[in-house]
Amino acid sequence: MLNLKESGTLKILDKVKSMQSKGVDVIQLDVGEPDFDTPRNIVEAAHRAMLEGFTHYTPSAGIPELRDAVAEKLRSENGLDVRRENVLITPGSKQALFYAVMALVDEGEEVVVPTPAWPSYIEMVTVAGGTVREVPPKDGFSPDIEGIRSAVNERTKLMILNSPNNPTGYVYSQEELRALAEIASDSRVYVLSDEIYERILYEGESRSFGSIPGVEDLVITVNGFSKTYAMTGWRIGYAAGPRDVIAAMNKLQQHSASCPASFVQKAALAALSPETPVRPMIEEFRRRRDFLCGALNRIGAFRVEKPRGAFYLFPEITLAGIDSVQMCNLLLEEAHVSTTPGEAFGGFSRNIRISYANSMEKLEEAVSRIEGALRKKG
Repeated sequence: MLNLKESGTLKILDKVKSMQSKGVDVIQLDVGEPDFDTPRNIVEAAHRAMLEGFTHYTPSAGIPELRDAVAEKLRSENGLDVRRENVLITPGSKQALFYAVMALVDEGEEVVVPTPAWPSYIEMVTVAGGTVREVPPKDGFSPDIEGIRSAVNERTKLMILNSPNNPTGYVYSQEELRALAEIASDSRVYVLSDEIYERILYEGESRSFGSIPGVEDLVITVNGFSKTYAMTGWRIGYAAGPRDVIAAMNKLQQHSASCPASFVQKAALAALSPETPVRPMIEEFRRRRDFLCGALNRIGAFRVEKPRGAFYLFPEITLAGIDSVQMCNLLLEEAHVSTTPGEAFGGFSRNIRISYANSMEKLEEAVSRIEGALRKKG
C-alpha cells in the first residue's frame, strides 16, 4: 500500500470539487465521463427491473442472458470466438481489469505497458506484486514495436494494450496490432486488451486484438458500458477470454464484489439493443474534437495531434519553462479550467490531458478563459 500512488485523475477531481463547493465556477475538462444523459431505454429497463423486484443477488459471473448477449456481441461485432463460459460481468470495466491483473500476475513478474497509459494499469500491477516495464511511444503516439519486443523477457507475464487510447485518442493500425500479436504469440505472453472506447471512433476502423489469428488463447478483452452509453455511474463492465482465466477472475469477484448490481445488468442488456442511440453522441464528440484542436493550435501554447478515437486530447506544451503540473495548476487557478497533468500517464511532463466530454458552450468558454490566463501570464 505504501508503494501505491493516488489516482492522478481522481486527485484532480477532488480539488475541483473542493473549489466548486466554495462557489468557484470550474469548467471540467479533466474527467473522462460523457456529459450526455443515459439513453432512456436503458433507464426504463433498470426501472422496470426494480419495480418487478429484480433487486437481489445474481449469479456471481452475471445473469445468463447478459453473458449470452455480450458473447453474441463479441462474436458478431468483434470477431471473437466466445460463449457464455468465456464471459464475466463485473461492476465496471476497471474491476474487470483489476481481476485480470490479480489473476495473472504473480510476485516478481513483469507487465509491459506502452505509454502514455491510463495510470491505474500501473497501480493494479503494483497491488499484484508485479513490475511494470513502460515503453514510450514513437512520434505521433504510435507504439514502439521494437521497444515493446525488447521489453519482453522470461519474466514477462502480460501486456496491457488500450486502443482507442486514453489519454491520446490514438488508434492502433492493423499493422501495429499484427506486430504486437506476433510478439505475444512468440513469447506466449498474455494480453489484456482494454477496448472501452471502441465505439468512440471518428476515422478509419478499430479491431479487437483477440480476433487476430494465433493469440486467441492469450487475450483477455475488457469492455463496458460507461463510455459508449454514458453509464459511468452505473458501474457495469465485462471481460471475455480463456475459460480458466475467466474462472479465476470470477473467484476474485465471488470474494470481493459478490456480483454486479442486479437491475444494472438488466439495463446493460437493454443497452446492447440496436435501438439504443449511439451515433449522435459520437458525432457530437467529433464536432467538439475538431473545434478544440483548431482552437488550441491557434492559441499557440500547445501543439495538438488530432485523435481518431476516444474523447481526449494530449497536447504538447510549447511554452518554455513550464511543465504539465504547472500548466494544469495555472489553468485551474487562473482560468478555472481543470485538466490533467501528463505526468500521471507515464511521466509526460510536456503534455496535459484535456477531455472534451463537455458541452460545446463550455468548451468555447474554456478556450476563452485559457487564452486570457495565458495572455495574463505573458
